[in-house]
Amino acid sequence: MANKPRIRFRGFTEDWEQRKLGDIATFSKGNGYSKSDLSASGNPIILYGRLYTNYETTIRNVDTFVELKDKSVISQGGEVIVPASGETAEDISRASVVKNQGVIIGGDLNVIKVNSLLDPTFLALTISNGEQQKELSKRAQGKSVVHLHNSDLQEVNLIFPLLNEQKEISTIFEKMDNIITLHQCKLKKLNLAKKSLLQKLFPRNGSQIPGVRFKGFTDAWEQRKLIYIFNDFIVPMRDKPKVFSGTTPWTRIEDIEGRYINTSLSGQFVSDETIKSMNLKVIPKGSLIVSASATFGVVAIVNNDLITNQTFIGLVPNKDFDIDFLYSLFEAPTTKGKLLKLSAGSTIFYIARESFENLVLSVPSKEEQIKISKVFKSIDDSITLHQRKLERLQEVKKGLLQKMFV
Repeated sequence: MANKPRIRFRGFTEDWEQRKLGDIATFSKGNGYSKSDLSASGNPIILYGRLYTNYETTIRNVDTFVELKDKSVISQGGEVIVPASGETAEDISRASVVKNQGVIIGGDLNVIKVNSLLDPTFLALTISNGEQQKELSKRAQGKSVVHLHNSDLQEVNLIFPLLNEQKEISTIFEKMDNIITLHQCKLKKLNLAKKSLLQKLFPRNGSQIPGVRFKGFTDAWEQRKLIYIFNDFIVPMRDKPKVFSGTTPWTRIEDIEGRYINTSLSGQFVSDETIKSMNLKVIPKGSLIVSASATFGVVAIVNNDLITNQTFIGLVPNKDFDIDFLYSLFEAPTTKGKLLKLSAGSTIFYIARESFENLVLSVPSKEEQIKISKVFKSIDDSITLHQRKLERLQEVKKGLLQKMFV
């Protein structure tokens, strides 16, 4: 086994040391609490099911509270916690650090207290990645639920450098986590702002006037059937091509990553010969695709001619309607509610072409459409920007985790 990582900070050249974790740390278990004990106030507590969604490196802010019980495990700051059970071995072979003192550590958590040889954040990072994470995954046992005990943690073969190098490594990942958290918070705020505007800038059921309007627009919105908004309704063929080649993307719901759909992320394309021989329906550039079965409520603007399956229906708008406005119209809660009602009673979620054609929605003038679409396009552009930055940061972090640990 290698005893040096591929990337190191300047000034560190010594081989990393290997020891069993049980020789350099002490172990205990959180106890005495469950989700049923939660309250709006009291003592802050960490519960496995509440705080392990994204496996953050450190836990600083705790928004869960309980009434203090006897014999509770209370953090002194710097404990490393590892789930004691979960659905899969990978779920539980991960660790976090409790930064705050006075936090109760709830049940179903293994608690590790390090000695002077180890930095807690370094330990959490190395347990959650690389060879140590693989070792714990192998030790986790169970069928429907897998378990990881302190006795398993004690046997982990930990490889670590001197404390100063550990702290340097911990610092860079904590800084990176802070930046990632910042972008996650911005994304959350943008999505909440968009959700609020979708409720306010479109009329609610039974009304033809939205709650918020741009200056100069006072007319009631007009109720129109979709057959007068769209020139064509394209229902894809049921059959899937057996051979993929050519240039026209074969797209699935997984290929939609925001406002636009451009290509097939799976790399599946269809040739002109296959389109002709199978009589496949091409959804042209400048259309909308809306999910008509399976996953509900997915909509996208088509940027290039494409072919899809019956998950979607293609909607080709007429010139009196702004495509970006129509995209937001299908994202609005009122529209989604009406689509859901159209599918009611079906054993499998599906909305037929005729139901789409006769669906009545409220629409404003072209000028007001453009005003509304600019607002949502700006928000969507910001969401896409932060999402891409977040993905790049997560990729950088993943790469460093592979190269800075043994």
